[in-house]
Amino acid sequence: MNKLVMVINGRGGVGKDALCDALGKRFKVINKSSVDPIKEIAARYGWQGEKTPKARKFLADLKQVFVEYNDLPTAYLLEQYKAFMESDAEIFCAHIREGAEIDKFMALIPTKHISMLIRRPDPNGIAPYGNVADDQVESYAYDHIFDNVLPLEESGEAFCELIAGILSDN
Repeated sequence: MNKLVMVINGRGGVGKDALCDALGKRFKVINKSSVDPIKEIAARYGWQGEKTPKARKFLADLKQVFVEYNDLPTAYLLEQYKAFMESDAEIFCAHIREGAEIDKFMALIPTKHISMLIRRPDPNGIAPYGNVADDQVESYAYDHIFDNVLPLEESGEAFCELIAGILSDN
């Protein structure tokens, strides 16, 4: 079975999860984020799931503390990767914001992997979130870029076709 690890990134609201959900209608997909364990910890101590600039900075800063302390985000994704490899899933979508963290994770996995930036034009312009994790997503040299400009259903189909082509190159 062909397996693909896709590190997926993009600014908030560009449709990363919607595109991973679209993939899940055509392929067996596992969709995890390096910030998942950080969100669990933050929720225990008051974070209520808000996506404000202040909350995004809080999560980015807290994640960095754990990267430096015990590398929890990468350890978590490696656990999820191991489960992916033992499953019948075909695609592992690993959401990682920071370029150095993307490089670290991809260096640790032997499976075919790609990095994917999702973009969507913002008619109001791109306002900074005020944290390095969100504000630097486009500064990484991705393997692929998907411009999410079509209506949701068409965009999902186009994304699935792109990924199907990548899988068939295995």
